[in-house]
Amino acid sequence: MTPRSGMAAPLRHRNFRALALGRTLTYGGNSVATVALGFAVLDVTGSVVDLGLVVGARSLANVTLLLFGGVVADRLPRPLVLQGSCALAAATQATLAASVLLGFATLPLMVALSLANGAAAAVNLPAAAALTPQTVPAGLLQRANALLRIGVHLGMFGGMSAGGLIVGWVGPGWAIGINGAMFAISGVCFAFLRIPTGGEPGQPRTRPLRDLVEGWREFSSRTWVWLVVGQFTVVNATWSATTAVLGPALADDTFGRTLWGVLMATNSVGLVAGGVLAARWQPRRALAYGVALISLMALPMLALAGSPVPLVLFPAMFLAGAAAEQFSVAWEVSLQQNIPQRRLARVYSYDALGSFLALPAGEIAVGPIAERVGTGTTLTGMAALLLVATAVTAASRSVRGLARAEPGS
Repeated sequence: MTPRSGMAAPLRHRNFRALALGRTLTYGGNSVATVALGFAVLDVTGSVVDLGLVVGARSLANVTLLLFGGVVADRLPRPLVLQGSCALAAATQATLAASVLLGFATLPLMVALSLANGAAAAVNLPAAAALTPQTVPAGLLQRANALLRIGVHLGMFGGMSAGGLIVGWVGPGWAIGINGAMFAISGVCFAFLRIPTGGEPGQPRTRPLRDLVEGWREFSSRTWVWLVVGQFTVVNATWSATTAVLGPALADDTFGRTLWGVLMATNSVGLVAGGVLAARWQPRRALAYGVALISLMALPMLALAGSPVPLVLFPAMFLAGAAAEQFSVAWEVSLQQNIPQRRLARVYSYDALGSFLALPAGEIAVGPIAERVGTGTTLTGMAALLLVATAVTAASRSVRGLARAEPGS
């Protein structure tokens, strides 16, 4: 394989390097916070229900503003949108870290800061995802998406590992402060992107409501798109409820906080491994293959449902990560090859809205449900929901029939 056609070929493009580094830092910082936030809330309030409220507040703001984020990303220069979202996220995390370290953190303050952080993520996600096809030639799109996600998950691995160690050594406040600093640095990286405004040249400027309607038509006209998004309404809600709420609570009661951080890092190693494989090979009907593999994400839920045994949890978390990344690369390429560029951010925003729609409800409700019926029963039920949603989607002809376009075709 020559350098031009090799796995690292997208890195020859300056805009791609800036995007990749910025996204890696963003996700790496968020991974530190994923480990730290749960323990920060538990230290302040001691309540898994309160933890669900704080985590759910971020998801609620994210879901509520995603459509707005997609319109903004299709109307304004996407690098500028990313810089602004990083600045807001850095400010929220710096304030949260100060409140924890200086002892003035309260549940209302943490909820408010989570809402602001979710708003920043709502404009960041569609802008970053829609930028990828603008940073590399079309023939490098599969490798570019795989490399982006490998970088993201290397950042997540480092973030999860560092988060567990920092929380165990000096407490969650310092870890959240590092998250804020990483957001600020990622904003600087996005400043090096040299890409014009999102719309196509010569396209008349329309009203935001009409933009939303146009994006909805693009989204709803493809059965495979809304079916997969429906699947991930269930997948994301159950996975987040497991890793952001019940997992930290179980870790506190059993094997400890540091090991939980290592388990989350193991999941990131699986994500990286899945990304490396996806960069080198995916079947022609990659979307159907990826959708079916999502069933492996039920393994950690089932492993946690009994008496949690790290020896079982480590391979379960690794396999879940590898499966998720095989799907994610196939999904990104499927959207980018089939959706017009000028509508792509809006379709991503509908994708994210549907995929994250149940996150707040799942994160907020899972604590009370677990207290009522038991943590093991709750985790087993969530695993069953994930498997049913995956089976229904994998059985669809529109999903099974979608083929990946080959380079040069």
